[in-house]
Amino acid sequence: MRLRHPSGTPLHLSYCTNVHPAEDLDGIIAQFDTYAVPVRALLGTDVLGLGLWLAAPVAAELAADPAATGRLGRELAARGLEVVTLNGFPYRAFHDPVVKQAVYHPDWTTPARLAYTLDLARVLAGLLPDDAARGSVSTLPLGWREPWDAAMADLAARRLDELATGLAAVESATGRVVRVAFEPEPGCVVESTEQAVAHLAGADTDRLGICLDLAHLACAWERPADALGALRAAGLPVVKVQLSAALETTHPPALAEYVEPRFLHQTRTPAGHRADDLDEALDRRLPGPWRVHYHVPLHADPAPPLATTVPVLREALAELAGGPEPLCDHYDVETYTWGVLPPALRPTTSAELAAGIAGELDFARTELCDLGVKA
Repeated sequence: MRLRHPSGTPLHLSYCTNVHPAEDLDGIIAQFDTYAVPVRALLGTDVLGLGLWLAAPVAAELAADPAATGRLGRELAARGLEVVTLNGFPYRAFHDPVVKQAVYHPDWTTPARLAYTLDLARVLAGLLPDDAARGSVSTLPLGWREPWDAAMADLAARRLDELATGLAAVESATGRVVRVAFEPEPGCVVESTEQAVAHLAGADTDRLGICLDLAHLACAWERPADALGALRAAGLPVVKVQLSAALETTHPPALAEYVEPRFLHQTRTPAGHRADDLDEALDRRLPGPWRVHYHVPLHADPAPPLATTVPVLREALAELAGGPEPLCDHYDVETYTWGVLPPALRPTTSAELAAGIAGELDFARTELCDLGVKA
């Protein structure tokens, strides 16, 4: 969706398609009719933004074949859909029965991660609307924290230099600016704002920056104003914001029904207690309160004693979009866990999932409009 900040800056609001499993071009296009078109109709908007997830094989296919990218662009336009951001965090197989730590591979020490990200940048340059100022690609925060040593850090830094050079080449060839945004996440090399500054402040900040996932920020128990102040002080731009909410509770046993086998659900407490998955946290009986990296629908509160970190999201949006100038112009709703929610909360049909996605986008639009942004 196209929104407008009081300053006149266009803001792009989209939903991330990593909630859908297709990993080939025909399957991705089929998703548009099954989900995106109904979502657009439910929202009553002329244009719906998608934060496309393209697995590595289809990204390579599209990057090598401008005609295929052109077809994808026409299929989007014919349905009133547009793309200004891609999710380049999961490399492939994001809907396997078990994903867990596999989602962090290949990491930023590898040529495969660099090649995938530059393929995405080339594809996005071909999909961007003519009037879009720039595109964004979000990516993992270098890698999982173990193993990670000085040699790996040096190699990742060289990859980031190659990435910036490659993005400059994309701009030179296409005239379109695409920036890459590193997404701090619990358990990774870059988990906190402090770590983001330590690892990324020396990068080419004209082309590289931060993807601020608001569930991850909440799980780090960081205050949005402090985190954004530290990023500004370090000169690290917020290239993309992922609108997401985590689970929170002072009664951890109530989280038992959220244990599931596909994704990691890192758990953190304000006192610094940590577990890399929810079942581990329950087994160890960490002292509460807990925040759990489990993206839950923005617009639907769970039953007490569970809550969500939507209050952190609201604090962050006030900082990001409530001032005289926006700190970011790409906002992507990223709730990829609809299919692993407890059975009573899980959509059972494509229409129910489309209605849930539309509910989240309507919630996000309302939150932004409450800050003075115009729909």
